[in-house]
Amino acid sequence: MIRIAISGICGKMGRTLLTSISERTDCEVCCGIDIGEAKDCPVPVYKTPAEMKEKPDVIIDYSHPSTLRGLLDYAVSTGTPVVLATTGYTDEQLAEIRQASEKAAFFSSFNMSIGIQLLIALSKKAAAVLGNAFDIEIIEKHHNQKIDAPSGTALMLANALCEASDPKKHPVYERHSVRRKREVTEIGIHSVRGGTIVGEHEVLFAGPDECISLTHTASSKRVFAEGSVNAACFLIGRKPGLYDMTDLLNEA
Repeated sequence: MIRIAISGICGKMGRTLLTSISERTDCEVCCGIDIGEAKDCPVPVYKTPAEMKEKPDVIIDYSHPSTLRGLLDYAVSTGTPVVLATTGYTDEQLAEIRQASEKAAFFSSFNMSIGIQLLIALSKKAAAVLGNAFDIEIIEKHHNQKIDAPSGTALMLANALCEASDPKKHPVYERHSVRRKREVTEIGIHSVRGGTIVGEHEVLFAGPDECISLTHTASSKRVFAEGSVNAACFLIGRKPGLYDMTDLLNEA
């Protein structure tokens, strides 16, 4: 039985993870980490990883970028693998993750949905086939409580499309701040925040007299929970390194 600690256990994703893991037979939640008040939580909850009395086999993090340092220190000092599913990291924090992955196993992805990985693969194929004859725009939609914009998944899509097409391609935000025609090297990214939208990502290829749209819609946070638990199970016994969804899918 794999023992999992949930960082951010008092949040919406933390609660979704609790439910998802409770229905599995290969793992269990042994404790949680959260600075918030742990009401009606079925497992012990600590403010920081260093305070944990239990020894989890793996940690799944759905908290906040500000908690990263404590997770990295704990992982490196104990050898405990960590699934980093939090978004909004700075470039400096991403560099810290890469450095820590030399001493412990980490799994990092801006989106834990297998469907999103398929969207990325299809988008890269389309970009390679269509070339610069089609303009590329990314539209992402999320609930009104999401803090970061654009979403980490939108950035992941943009980076993948830049790699798969013209090396001069680059993401463009805040297009309203300049008055000029669209450049062929642009990949526009647009954020929508409203209501209870779980997550929707569309990649639009707009060409001469025709458009192609690839879209992924998440109807429940459950798809992200399931993906992160699968990632946690994948990390058990892994050597130090930085793993992602590509590694998980290749293993399947």
